[in-house]
Amino acid sequence: MMNSEILKKRTKLFSINTGKLVLELTYNALNKNYANQITRCSSSVGANYRAACRAKSSADFIYKLKIVEEELDETMFFLELLNEFNPNQRTMIDDLERGE
Repeated sequence: MMNSEILKKRTKLFSINTGKLVLELTYNALNKNYANQITRCSSSVGANYRAACRAKSSADFIYKLKIVEEELDETMFFLELLNEFNPNQRTMIDDLERGE
């Protein structure tokens, strides 16, 4: 059974693992831009989920979860791009995409 504490831990771990990926990327102009973006949106997943847990109403909760969903979708987009340009990091990226 998934509860809010488990999801808080999972979203934090997702941000940490995304950060570890960023640290492994070869430094170049493309990776620099994508790394900056993915760092922001992946950490926003966890931050916004925590905000949703403090929602003042059901409508507020749903609204905040929609933000979480948007940030996660953005993160997935940048993972896909990074996967294309960093074949040596495919395993790590694939693990993130699967939520591992």
